[in-house]
Amino acid sequence: MIRRDPRIAGAPITWGVCEVPGWGWQLDADRVLREAAGLGLRAIELGPRGFLPEDPAEVARTLDRYDLRLAAGFVPAVLHRQELRDAELRTVRTAAATLRAAGAELLVLAAELGNGGYERSTELSGAEWRSLLQGLNQAREVVEAEGLSAALHPHYGTAVVTAEHVSRVLQGSDIALCIDTGHLLVGGADPVEVVRSANGRVRHVHFKDVDAALAALVRSGAIGYRDAVARGLYRPLGDGDVDVAAVIRLLEDAGYAGWYVLEQDVVLDREPGVGLGPAADAARSVHYLKGLMRG
Repeated sequence: MIRRDPRIAGAPITWGVCEVPGWGWQLDADRVLREAAGLGLRAIELGPRGFLPEDPAEVARTLDRYDLRLAAGFVPAVLHRQELRDAELRTVRTAAATLRAAGAELLVLAAELGNGGYERSTELSGAEWRSLLQGLNQAREVVEAEGLSAALHPHYGTAVVTAEHVSRVLQGSDIALCIDTGHLLVGGADPVEVVRSANGRVRHVHFKDVDAALAALVRSGAIGYRDAVARGLYRPLGDGDVDVAAVIRLLEDAGYAGWYVLEQDVVLDREPGVGLGPAADAARSVHYLKGLMRG
């Protein structure tokens, strides 16, 4: 019988399922959910539109067939441009209502730049930062009005990437954080220091390990983000340069009780064989993470 840890979840991007056009081979939901359940994961995130059914009740029924629940959903929104704000907040509201109806308790928000991908980051002006911080607070209010919590995901290729960006968010807004150990390191931040500075505002965690040398090439512009992912930017937990143990220790000491989500972006060029590809890497990460949590 598979032992299911009540706090370890997965994300479809760990199996290469991504909202970015042309990302790579997209596995179907049955295979992803079957393999996630087989690894002992307790929950999974929603994934891009079309991965799971549109009807929230059908989402819940689908996940229930695999003994999974819905951990959260990732929602990118352009919030630094005032002229787009109302429409973007309507999108956030709709997503929040769908997530709540499907059984989730959290919406993971990304401060999208509006360029259709995550290849490069752009520094906002002072006025754009003021607009973003206002937009983040409004988005949090919209999500909470639908009965969910909101957490901002610092993410390479969005408006919030670096440690300085995260600090501005913590100082200028009241939204919680989704810590993504991989995206923070790719953006040049130390995930351990970001967790330490968050002062209990971490609401959700995406775990990935990182090849720091490839991350440096992404930051320098020598290689694009997607190409770096395809070349192995993200590694199974314990195989890269993130101090995963220190992150867990800080979070647990601070009383964090949320999900630890395996969210290790990959790009597939074909359908992998049974038990190979993403499932094999995810299995190694689950084993490593469980060992740290027992310690």
